[in-house]
Amino acid sequence: MIDADRLWHSLTTLAEIGAYDDERTGLRGVNRLALTDADAAARRQVAAWMEDAGLAVRVDRMGNIYGRREGTDPTAAPVLTGSHIDSVATAGAFDGCLGVLGGIEVVRTLNERGIRTERPIEVAVFTEEEGVRFGTDMLGSAVAAGRLTLEYAHALTDRDGRTLGAELARTGWAGDTDARLDPPYAYVECHIEQGPVLAEHGVPVGVVTGVQGISWQEITVHGRAAHAGTTPTHLRADAGLAAAQVILFLRELVDSGEYGELRATVGHLVVHPDLTNIVPARAEMTVDLRNPDDAQMARAEAALAAYLRELEGSRAGLTFSTRRMAKTAYVAFDEGVQKTIAEAADEHGLAHLSLLSGAGHDAQEIAALCPTAMIFVRGEYDGISHNPREYSTPEACAQGVDVLATTLLRLAGAVHV
Repeated sequence: MIDADRLWHSLTTLAEIGAYDDERTGLRGVNRLALTDADAAARRQVAAWMEDAGLAVRVDRMGNIYGRREGTDPTAAPVLTGSHIDSVATAGAFDGCLGVLGGIEVVRTLNERGIRTERPIEVAVFTEEEGVRFGTDMLGSAVAAGRLTLEYAHALTDRDGRTLGAELARTGWAGDTDARLDPPYAYVECHIEQGPVLAEHGVPVGVVTGVQGISWQEITVHGRAAHAGTTPTHLRADAGLAAAQVILFLRELVDSGEYGELRATVGHLVVHPDLTNIVPARAEMTVDLRNPDDAQMARAEAALAAYLRELEGSRAGLTFSTRRMAKTAYVAFDEGVQKTIAEAADEHGLAHLSLLSGAGHDAQEIAALCPTAMIFVRGEYDGISHNPREYSTPEACAQGVDVLATTLLRLAGAVHV
Protein backbone atom coordinates (compact mmCIF):
# COMPACT_ATOMS: atom_id res chain seq x y z
CA MET A 1 0.00 0.00 0.00
CA ILE A 2 1.32 3.44 -0.90
CA ASP A 3 1.36 6.36 1.54
CA ALA A 4 -2.01 8.00 0.86
CA ASP A 5 -1.23 11.12 2.89
CA ARG A 6 2.07 11.69 1.09
CA LEU A 7 0.41 11.28 -2.31
CA TRP A 8 -2.29 13.77 -1.35
CA HIS A 9 0.32 16.24 -0.11
CA SER A 10 2.12 15.99 -3.45
CA LEU A 11 -1.11 16.62 -5.36
CA THR A 12 -2.12 19.64 -3.29
CA THR A 13 1.41 21.10 -3.29
CA LEU A 14 1.68 20.88 -7.08
CA ALA A 15 -1.79 22.43 -7.43
CA GLU A 16 -0.52 25.62 -5.82
CA ILE A 17 1.83 26.20 -8.76
CA GLY A 18 -0.27 28.12 -11.26
CA ALA A 19 -3.19 28.37 -8.83
CA TYR A 20 -5.84 31.06 -9.27
CA ASP A 21 -9.17 31.98 -7.65
CA ASP A 22 -11.97 31.11 -10.05
CA GLU A 23 -14.74 33.72 -9.91
CA ARG A 24 -17.38 31.49 -11.49
CA THR A 25 -17.07 28.61 -9.03
CA GLY A 26 -15.55 30.37 -6.02
CA LEU A 27 -12.94 27.60 -5.94
CA ARG A 28 -9.18 27.44 -6.29
CA GLY A 29 -8.27 26.39 -9.82
CA VAL A 30 -5.09 25.69 -11.77
CA ASN A 31 -3.88 27.58 -14.86
CA ARG A 32 -0.65 25.95 -16.01
CA LEU A 33 -0.50 25.99 -19.78
CA ALA A 34 2.42 24.14 -21.34
CA LEU A 35 5.80 25.88 -21.15
CA THR A 36 4.55 28.94 -19.34
CA ASP A 37 6.48 30.12 -16.30
CA ALA A 38 4.02 28.24 -14.07
CA ASP A 39 4.56 25.01 -16.01
CA ALA A 40 8.34 25.48 -15.81
CA ALA A 41 8.11 25.90 -12.03
CA ALA A 42 5.93 22.80 -11.72
CA ARG A 43 8.44 20.84 -13.80
CA ARG A 44 11.24 21.90 -11.46
CA GLN A 45 9.24 20.71 -8.47
CA VAL A 46 8.44 17.34 -10.04
CA ALA A 47 12.04 16.82 -11.17
CA ALA A 48 13.19 17.56 -7.61
CA TRP A 49 10.74 14.99 -6.23
CA MET A 50 12.05 12.48 -8.76
CA GLU A 51 15.64 13.06 -7.68
CA ASP A 52 14.67 12.85 -4.00
CA ALA A 53 13.15 9.44 -4.78
CA GLY A 54 16.46 8.32 -6.26
CA LEU A 55 15.39 8.51 -9.88
CA ALA A 56 17.93 9.38 -12.56
CA VAL A 57 16.32 12.29 -14.43
CA ARG A 58 16.78 13.02 -18.12
CA VAL A 59 15.05 15.55 -20.40
CA ASP A 60 14.69 15.06 -24.13
CA ARG A 61 14.62 17.65 -26.93
CA MET A 62 10.85 17.80 -26.69
CA GLY A 63 11.01 18.69 -23.01
CA ASN A 64 9.65 15.30 -21.97
CA ILE A 65 10.99 14.35 -18.53
CA TYR A 66 11.88 10.78 -17.55
CA GLY A 67 12.91 9.54 -14.11
CA ARG A 68 14.50 6.09 -14.11
CA ARG A 69 14.71 3.55 -11.28
CA GLU A 70 17.23 0.97 -12.34
CA GLY A 71 16.37 -2.72 -12.40
CA THR A 72 18.57 -5.70 -11.68
CA ASP A 73 18.78 -6.11 -15.46
CA PRO A 74 19.62 -2.62 -16.74
CA THR A 75 19.60 -3.91 -20.34
CA ALA A 76 15.91 -4.85 -20.11
CA ALA A 77 13.32 -2.54 -21.61
CA PRO A 78 11.71 -0.51 -18.81
CA VAL A 79 8.15 -0.49 -17.61
CA LEU A 80 6.95 3.08 -18.15
CA THR A 81 4.30 5.02 -16.27
CA GLY A 82 3.41 8.71 -16.06
CA SER A 83 1.23 11.35 -17.70
CA HIS A 84 1.41 15.17 -17.90
CA ILE A 85 1.35 18.20 -15.59
CA ASP A 86 0.38 20.94 -18.06
CA SER A 87 -3.23 22.05 -17.75
CA VAL A 88 -6.01 23.92 -19.48
CA ALA A 89 -6.60 27.48 -18.27
CA THR A 90 -9.43 26.44 -15.94
CA ALA A 91 -8.21 23.17 -14.47
CA GLY A 92 -8.36 21.20 -11.26
CA ALA A 93 -5.58 19.43 -9.39
CA PHE A 94 -5.85 15.89 -10.77
CA ASP A 95 -5.90 15.73 -14.58
CA GLY A 96 -2.54 14.26 -15.58
CA CYS A 97 -0.90 15.08 -12.26
CA LEU A 98 -2.26 11.97 -10.56
CA GLY A 99 -0.45 9.76 -13.06
CA VAL A 100 2.89 11.53 -12.66
CA LEU A 101 2.80 11.92 -8.89
CA GLY A 102 1.32 8.45 -8.49
CA GLY A 103 4.31 7.03 -10.37
CA ILE A 104 6.73 8.87 -8.09
CA GLU A 105 4.80 7.64 -5.05
CA VAL A 106 5.12 4.05 -6.27
CA VAL A 107 8.90 4.49 -6.49
CA ARG A 108 9.03 5.96 -2.96
CA THR A 109 7.11 2.96 -1.66
CA LEU A 110 9.38 0.46 -3.42
CA ASN A 111 12.41 2.21 -1.96
CA GLU A 112 11.04 2.14 1.57
CA ARG A 113 10.18 -1.56 1.33
CA GLY A 114 13.48 -2.56 -0.22
CA ILE A 115 11.78 -3.99 -3.30
CA ARG A 116 13.89 -4.42 -6.41
CA THR A 117 12.57 -5.17 -9.86
CA GLU A 118 14.16 -7.02 -12.73
CA ARG A 119 13.15 -4.41 -15.28
CA PRO A 120 13.78 -0.70 -14.77
CA ILE A 121 10.77 1.45 -13.94
CA GLU A 122 10.51 4.90 -15.49
CA VAL A 123 8.16 7.77 -14.67
CA ALA A 124 7.39 10.17 -17.54
CA VAL A 125 6.13 13.75 -17.76
CA PHE A 126 5.00 14.46 -21.32
CA THR A 127 4.99 17.99 -22.78
CA GLU A 128 1.82 19.79 -23.95
CA GLU A 129 -0.67 16.95 -23.54
CA GLU A 130 -3.61 19.32 -23.41
CA GLY A 131 -2.84 21.02 -26.73
CA VAL A 132 -4.50 24.27 -25.70
CA ARG A 133 -1.42 26.45 -26.09
CA PHE A 134 0.22 25.11 -29.26
CA GLY A 135 -2.86 23.60 -30.90
CA THR A 136 -1.96 19.91 -30.96
CA ASP A 137 -2.87 17.58 -28.11
CA MET A 138 -0.69 14.71 -26.83
CA LEU A 139 2.18 16.55 -28.47
CA GLY A 140 5.14 15.35 -26.37
CA SER A 141 4.06 11.72 -26.42
CA ALA A 142 3.25 11.90 -30.15
CA VAL A 143 6.83 12.98 -30.84
CA ALA A 144 8.18 10.36 -28.43
CA ALA A 145 6.21 7.68 -30.27
CA GLY A 146 7.27 8.95 -33.71
CA ARG A 147 3.83 9.98 -35.03
CA LEU A 148 4.93 13.63 -35.22
CA THR A 149 8.42 14.96 -35.92
CA LEU A 150 10.42 17.06 -33.54
CA GLU A 151 10.78 19.74 -36.22
CA TYR A 152 7.02 19.96 -36.66
CA ALA A 153 6.46 20.28 -32.92
CA HIS A 154 9.17 22.89 -32.38
CA ALA A 155 7.70 25.08 -35.14
CA LEU A 156 4.17 25.18 -33.67
CA THR A 157 3.12 28.61 -32.41
CA ASP A 158 0.77 29.86 -29.73
CA ARG A 159 -1.70 32.70 -30.31
CA ASP A 160 1.03 35.26 -29.59
CA GLY A 161 3.32 33.79 -32.25
CA ARG A 162 5.76 32.17 -29.83
CA THR A 163 7.13 28.85 -31.05
CA LEU A 164 7.26 25.77 -28.88
CA GLY A 165 10.98 25.40 -29.57
CA ALA A 166 11.68 28.94 -28.39
CA GLU A 167 9.58 28.44 -25.26
CA LEU A 168 11.44 25.23 -24.42
CA ALA A 169 14.68 27.20 -24.56
CA ARG A 170 13.30 30.19 -22.66
CA THR A 171 12.00 28.09 -19.77
CA GLY A 172 15.12 25.93 -19.57
CA TRP A 173 13.43 22.67 -20.62
CA ALA A 174 15.07 22.08 -23.98
CA GLY A 175 16.80 18.80 -23.14
CA ASP A 176 19.64 17.13 -25.01
CA THR A 177 18.51 13.50 -25.37
CA ASP A 178 16.73 12.00 -28.36
CA ALA A 179 13.01 12.76 -28.35
CA ARG A 180 12.19 9.43 -30.03
CA LEU A 181 11.55 6.96 -27.23
CA ASP A 182 12.99 3.45 -27.35
CA PRO A 183 10.06 1.04 -27.01
CA PRO A 184 9.33 0.28 -23.35
CA TYR A 185 8.28 -3.18 -22.22
CA ALA A 186 4.86 -1.80 -21.26
CA TYR A 187 3.17 1.48 -20.37
CA VAL A 188 0.53 1.99 -17.68
CA GLU A 189 -1.09 5.37 -17.02
CA CYS A 190 -3.20 6.17 -13.96
CA HIS A 191 -5.68 9.01 -14.53
CA ILE A 192 -8.80 10.54 -13.07
CA GLU A 193 -11.74 9.34 -15.17
CA GLN A 194 -12.99 12.82 -16.19
CA GLY A 195 -16.45 11.34 -16.58
CA PRO A 196 -19.38 9.95 -14.56
CA VAL A 197 -19.29 6.21 -15.30
CA LEU A 198 -17.39 4.96 -12.25
CA ALA A 199 -19.38 7.16 -9.87
CA GLU A 200 -22.65 6.12 -11.50
CA HIS A 201 -21.83 2.45 -10.91
CA GLY A 202 -20.32 2.98 -7.46
CA VAL A 203 -17.03 1.45 -8.59
CA PRO A 204 -13.61 2.86 -7.55
CA VAL A 205 -11.43 1.61 -10.43
CA GLY A 206 -11.77 1.56 -14.19
CA VAL A 207 -9.80 -0.68 -16.54
CA VAL A 208 -9.57 1.34 -19.74
CA THR A 209 -10.07 -0.58 -22.97
CA GLY A 210 -9.01 2.19 -25.34
CA VAL A 211 -9.43 5.82 -26.42
CA GLN A 212 -11.95 7.11 -28.96
CA GLY A 213 -10.90 8.99 -32.07
CA ILE A 214 -10.36 12.75 -31.87
CA SER A 215 -10.47 15.35 -34.65
CA TRP A 216 -9.51 19.01 -34.18
CA GLN A 217 -10.00 21.61 -36.89
CA GLU A 218 -9.72 25.36 -37.01
CA ILE A 219 -12.29 26.98 -39.30
CA THR A 220 -12.00 30.58 -40.45
CA VAL A 221 -15.10 32.22 -41.92
CA HIS A 222 -14.31 35.09 -44.28
CA GLY A 223 -17.16 37.57 -44.76
CA ARG A 224 -17.41 41.28 -45.35
CA ALA A 225 -17.43 44.08 -42.76
CA ALA A 226 -20.37 46.47 -43.05
CA HIS A 227 -22.26 49.09 -41.08
CA ALA A 228 -24.76 47.46 -38.71
CA GLY A 229 -27.38 50.16 -39.27
CA THR A 230 -27.20 50.92 -42.96
CA THR A 231 -26.51 47.55 -44.59
CA PRO A 232 -29.67 45.62 -45.54
CA THR A 233 -29.73 42.06 -44.24
CA HIS A 234 -29.93 40.49 -47.70
CA LEU A 235 -26.72 42.27 -48.76
CA ARG A 236 -24.61 41.11 -45.81
CA ALA A 237 -21.85 38.48 -45.79
CA ASP A 238 -21.98 38.02 -42.02
CA ALA A 239 -19.12 35.84 -40.77
CA GLY A 240 -20.60 35.72 -37.27
CA LEU A 241 -23.91 34.41 -38.51
CA ALA A 242 -22.16 31.75 -40.60
CA ALA A 243 -20.17 30.61 -37.55
CA ALA A 244 -23.40 30.28 -35.57
CA GLN A 245 -24.92 28.21 -38.39
CA VAL A 246 -21.91 25.86 -38.27
CA ILE A 247 -22.38 25.39 -34.52
CA LEU A 248 -26.06 24.54 -34.96
CA PHE A 249 -25.24 22.15 -37.81
CA LEU A 250 -22.76 20.28 -35.62
CA ARG A 251 -25.42 19.82 -32.95
CA GLU A 252 -27.81 18.52 -35.61
CA LEU A 253 -25.20 15.96 -36.67
CA VAL A 254 -24.92 14.74 -33.08
CA ASP A 255 -28.68 14.71 -32.44
CA SER A 256 -29.42 12.87 -35.68
CA GLY A 257 -27.92 9.65 -34.34
CA GLU A 258 -26.62 8.89 -37.84
CA TYR A 259 -22.94 9.18 -36.87
CA GLY A 260 -22.72 6.73 -33.99
CA GLU A 261 -21.59 8.13 -30.65
CA LEU A 262 -20.41 11.43 -32.15
CA ARG A 263 -19.67 14.37 -29.88
CA ALA A 264 -19.00 17.87 -31.24
CA THR A 265 -17.75 20.98 -29.48
CA VAL A 266 -16.89 24.51 -30.59
CA GLY A 267 -14.68 25.60 -27.71
CA HIS A 268 -13.12 28.71 -29.27
CA LEU A 269 -14.97 31.39 -31.23
CA VAL A 270 -13.91 34.97 -31.91
CA VAL A 271 -15.20 37.49 -34.45
CA HIS A 272 -13.40 40.41 -36.09
CA PRO A 273 -13.35 43.36 -35.84
CA ASP A 274 -15.33 42.53 -32.67
CA LEU A 275 -17.18 45.85 -32.54
CA THR A 276 -20.82 46.44 -31.61
CA ASN A 277 -21.92 48.26 -34.74
CA ILE A 278 -19.99 46.39 -37.45
CA VAL A 279 -21.08 43.20 -39.22
CA PRO A 280 -18.26 40.70 -38.57
CA ALA A 281 -15.78 40.39 -41.42
CA ARG A 282 -14.17 37.24 -40.05
CA ALA A 283 -14.86 34.54 -37.50
CA GLU A 284 -12.34 32.05 -36.17
CA MET A 285 -13.56 28.87 -34.49
CA THR A 286 -12.33 25.45 -33.44
CA VAL A 287 -14.25 22.21 -33.92
CA ASP A 288 -13.56 19.23 -31.64
CA LEU A 289 -15.12 15.95 -32.85
CA ARG A 290 -14.96 12.69 -30.88
CA ASN A 291 -16.09 9.24 -32.02
CA PRO A 292 -15.14 5.68 -31.05
CA ASP A 293 -15.79 4.57 -34.64
CA ASP A 294 -13.25 5.81 -37.20
CA ALA A 295 -15.62 5.25 -40.15
CA GLN A 296 -18.36 7.27 -38.46
CA MET A 297 -15.85 9.99 -37.67
CA ALA A 298 -14.87 10.19 -41.35
CA ARG A 299 -18.56 10.46 -42.33
CA ALA A 300 -19.10 13.29 -39.83
CA GLU A 301 -16.05 15.18 -41.11
CA ALA A 302 -17.26 14.76 -44.70
CA ALA A 303 -20.73 16.05 -43.73
CA LEU A 304 -19.18 19.12 -42.12
CA ALA A 305 -17.02 19.82 -45.18
CA ALA A 306 -20.07 19.53 -47.44
CA TYR A 307 -22.02 21.93 -45.25
CA LEU A 308 -19.22 24.50 -45.42
CA ARG A 309 -19.33 24.29 -49.21
CA GLU A 310 -23.11 24.72 -49.10
CA LEU A 311 -22.82 27.84 -46.93
CA GLU A 312 -20.21 29.29 -49.28
CA GLY A 313 -22.61 28.99 -52.16
CA SER A 314 -25.52 30.48 -50.24
CA ARG A 315 -24.16 34.00 -49.83
CA ALA A 316 -21.93 36.11 -52.07
CA GLY A 317 -18.74 37.20 -50.35
CA LEU A 318 -18.71 34.30 -47.85
CA THR A 319 -15.82 31.81 -47.91
CA PHE A 320 -14.28 29.28 -45.53
CA SER A 321 -10.76 28.05 -44.88
CA THR A 322 -9.91 25.10 -42.65
CA ARG A 323 -6.75 23.94 -40.92
CA ARG A 324 -6.20 20.54 -39.41
CA MET A 325 -4.95 20.95 -35.83
CA ALA A 326 -4.84 17.31 -34.73
CA LYS A 327 -6.36 13.95 -35.50
CA THR A 328 -5.97 10.61 -33.78
CA ALA A 329 -7.75 7.38 -34.60
CA TYR A 330 -9.46 5.06 -32.13
CA VAL A 331 -6.83 3.17 -30.13
CA ALA A 332 -7.49 -0.21 -28.51
CA PHE A 333 -5.38 -1.00 -25.45
CA ASP A 334 -3.53 -4.25 -24.84
CA GLU A 335 -5.70 -7.00 -23.38
CA GLY A 336 -2.80 -8.50 -21.43
CA VAL A 337 -2.05 -5.24 -19.60
CA GLN A 338 -5.77 -4.75 -18.99
CA LYS A 339 -5.88 -8.21 -17.38
CA THR A 340 -2.90 -7.36 -15.17
CA ILE A 341 -4.65 -4.18 -13.99
CA ALA A 342 -7.88 -6.07 -13.27
CA GLU A 343 -5.98 -8.73 -11.29
CA ALA A 344 -4.19 -6.00 -9.31
CA ALA A 345 -7.55 -4.43 -8.44
CA ASP A 346 -8.84 -7.83 -7.34
CA GLU A 347 -5.76 -8.30 -5.15
CA HIS A 348 -6.59 -5.02 -3.38
CA GLY A 349 -10.25 -6.00 -3.01
CA LEU A 350 -11.40 -3.19 -5.31
CA ALA A 351 -14.38 -3.52 -7.61
CA HIS A 352 -13.66 -2.52 -11.19
CA LEU A 353 -15.26 -2.25 -14.59
CA SER A 354 -14.00 -1.90 -18.14
CA LEU A 355 -14.71 1.32 -20.05
CA LEU A 356 -13.61 3.32 -23.07
CA SER A 357 -11.99 6.71 -22.54
CA GLY A 358 -13.78 9.68 -24.03
CA ALA A 359 -10.78 11.95 -23.44
CA GLY A 360 -7.42 11.78 -25.16
CA HIS A 361 -4.37 10.62 -23.22
CA ASP A 362 -0.65 10.14 -23.70
CA ALA A 363 -1.32 6.41 -23.44
CA GLN A 364 -2.93 6.39 -26.89
CA GLU A 365 0.36 7.58 -28.41
CA ILE A 366 2.65 5.27 -26.42
CA ALA A 367 0.39 2.34 -27.40
CA ALA A 368 2.11 2.48 -30.80
CA LEU A 369 5.38 1.49 -29.11
CA CYS A 370 4.44 -1.16 -26.55
CA PRO A 371 1.58 -2.97 -24.75
CA THR A 372 -0.39 -0.22 -23.02
CA ALA A 373 -3.46 0.29 -20.84
CA MET A 374 -4.82 2.76 -18.31
CA ILE A 375 -6.26 2.83 -14.80
CA PHE A 376 -9.14 5.22 -14.18
CA VAL A 377 -9.80 6.68 -10.73
CA ARG A 378 -13.31 7.77 -9.80
CA GLY A 379 -14.07 11.49 -9.80
CA GLU A 380 -16.76 13.34 -7.89
CA TYR A 381 -19.45 15.83 -9.02
CA ASP A 382 -20.42 13.75 -12.08
CA GLY A 383 -16.75 13.40 -12.97
CA ILE A 384 -16.45 17.02 -14.09
CA SER A 385 -12.98 17.93 -15.38
CA HIS A 386 -11.20 20.85 -17.06
CA ASN A 387 -12.89 22.83 -14.30
CA PRO A 388 -11.85 23.88 -10.76
CA ARG A 389 -14.66 21.60 -9.51
CA GLU A 390 -12.66 18.58 -10.67
CA TYR A 391 -12.18 16.42 -7.59
CA SER A 392 -11.28 12.95 -6.46
CA THR A 393 -11.01 11.89 -2.83
CA PRO A 394 -7.72 11.02 -1.10
CA GLU A 395 -9.02 7.47 -0.69
CA ALA A 396 -9.89 7.08 -4.38
CA CYS A 397 -6.52 8.46 -5.49
CA ALA A 398 -4.69 6.10 -3.13
CA GLN A 399 -6.71 3.13 -4.36
CA GLY A 400 -5.87 3.88 -7.97
CA VAL A 401 -2.17 4.26 -7.22
CA ASP A 402 -2.20 1.04 -5.16
CA VAL A 403 -3.47 -0.70 -8.29
CA LEU A 404 -0.79 1.07 -10.32
CA ALA A 405 1.93 -0.09 -7.90
CA THR A 406 0.87 -3.73 -8.06
CA THR A 407 0.52 -3.59 -11.84
CA LEU A 408 3.99 -2.10 -12.28
CA LEU A 409 5.49 -4.69 -9.95
CA ARG A 410 3.96 -7.54 -11.89
CA LEU A 411 5.13 -6.15 -15.21
CA ALA A 412 8.62 -5.24 -13.99
CA GLY A 413 9.13 -8.44 -11.99
CA ALA A 414 9.77 -8.07 -8.25
CA VAL A 415 12.99 -9.90 -7.32
CA HIS A 416 13.39 -9.03 -3.63
CA VAL A 417 11.03 -8.06 -0.84
